[in-house]
Amino acid sequence: MDIILLNDVGNLGSKNDLVSVKPGYANNYLIPKGYAIVANKGNLKMREEKKRQEELRKQREMEEFQKIADSLRNTVITVGAKVGTTGKIFGSVTTHHLAEEIKKQTGHKIDRKKLSINEEVKSLGHYTAHLDLHDDLKADVQFEVVSE
Repeated sequence: MDIILLNDVGNLGSKNDLVSVKPGYANNYLIPKGYAIVANKGNLKMREEKKRQEELRKQREMEEFQKIADSLRNTVITVGAKVGTTGKIFGSVTTHHLAEEIKKQTGHKIDRKKLSINEEVKSLGHYTAHLDLHDDLKADVQFEVVSE
């Protein structure tokens, strides 16, 4: 029996895959649980339309990510920090601080989990952070830590 998976099912396939299973497995488990639907003409057309829509969404998302990456490559983000008399900052600058400053200065909302700083930022100066927007799209973000 041919079915279309509505969710990822372990050892069977991923969402929107067309798979062939035994009728008992499909009728007694997959279809009642909402994991799959029968692969008839209407459902196959719906599957193709969903794939097309998903491709368009991914393409728009990549274009948006590219715009964000291009704007951040050409910008130096300024991060303010409280500084002691020796020039060292109290605490350190983290990806959370950097993501907030990016949002304030450029208007782009960046998930802090996509940012990474390879060194500890405990003094004033220029630093580089890495931004992973997508598997294929990465950017370096230049930022400067200044005294508040």
